Amino acid sequence: MAQSALTDGRSRGTWLSLGPASSMLGVDPDTLRRWADNGRIRSFATPGGHRRFERRDLEQFVQRGRPRRRSLAELGATPERLVRAYARAYRTPAEPRSRLGAAMGDADREVFRDEGRRLVTALLGYLDAAGPATRARFERQAAVVVAATGDRLAAAGTPVSDAVATFIAARRPFLDSLAALGRRGVLDAAAVTAVYDDAVALLDRLLLILVSSFSARR
Repeated sequence: MAQSALTDGRSRGTWLSLGPASSMLGVDPDTLRRWADNGRIRSFATPGGHRRFERRDLEQFVQRGRPRRRSLAELGATPERLVRAYARAYRTPAEPRSRLGAAMGDADREVFRDEGRRLVTALLGYLDAAGPATRARFERQAAVVVAATGDRLAAAGTPVSDAVATFIAARRPFLDSLAALGRRGVLDAAAVTAVYDDAVALLDRLLLILVSSFSARR
């Protein structure tokens, strides 16, 4: 049945796989997969079980407009608030990033804090972006910051395990702040899940950039 629907559909337009379709809409593949599962946008399955989206459906979806929400800053997730959350986390001695900070000089700590502020701003900009071009711009900004951090940690002789542990631990205040939007009821469950999934996907890509930059320096 999926085969016949897909075959009939080819006469009406061009079919896109999950990756190109999500790029066209400016969302992560997991988000588009969830929209398809919820019936928000139509998809078909190939005999091999792969999703296909008709370009015309995607264009109409864009024309109707993606489900809109207030910006994260309007909902309380401002860069300033998130930076304060990071500062509180850094004062926790058990955290890997806290131990790393204790081994830094004042100048290095200030650079590290500045990079953290820039990264938070880029992450929020990415999640609030209205289209793929703007998202790509904020992701590039975040990638530049993360690559510089990886280079600096490698130059300081930080073990790669500590560098990765620091990045993973540093994700927690950011993701916790997003989850708190759902607990406070300012975003419904579907919206929180979409934002959270997009953030996790971006942070995973940034972790790979950190490791790559660290390895290149070494």
